[in-house]
Amino acid sequence: MTDLFEIRMIRRNLDELPRFPLKPGFSLRFYRPGDAAVWARVQQEAERFHTITPQLFQKWFGGEEQELARRQFYLCDAQGREIGTATAWHDVDCQGLNWGRIHWVAINESFQGQGLGRALVSAVCQRFVELGHTRAYLTTESIRAPAIRLYRSFGFLPEIKSDADRREWEWLRTQGVDVPL
Repeated sequence: MTDLFEIRMIRRNLDELPRFPLKPGFSLRFYRPGDAAVWARVQQEAERFHTITPQLFQKWFGGEEQELARRQFYLCDAQGREIGTATAWHDVDCQGLNWGRIHWVAINESFQGQGLGRALVSAVCQRFVELGHTRAYLTTESIRAPAIRLYRSFGFLPEIKSDADRREWEWLRTQGVDVPL
């Protein structure tokens, strides 16, 4: 098992998605101009494995203001402070098709484990449907077992293309991830 081994998960259809509402006191909003710094702060407050810089936002989302306003969520606490983010992104040529992509999910570390990620991913998946996507995928690292369990609860399945992929998913089974192989 390699700590930061990238894995891919897919959901070939977006039928019968589970829905999880936000807990009282929390709200969601979409991206607004100037949110690049907010995104970087939220990612920094959540991320343990990678260095987050303002340039990272530019790399992944630069020049896409209109799309971000339709696709990037910010989870806010009762005081309106952004404590989470996730993007209902898109990939126009994934396996030759147009897929939705769950991208850069983050919850401030002090708010993790409260079901907020479940509500945030639920909103992203519903947004895919609203935007006309019929399938979705995501990438993450195998060290993120709690996140992988969350994605599994939404029906995302492992995409296994190599022996190394299979070994990582077998290791994830030992970490309590329900993995159909």
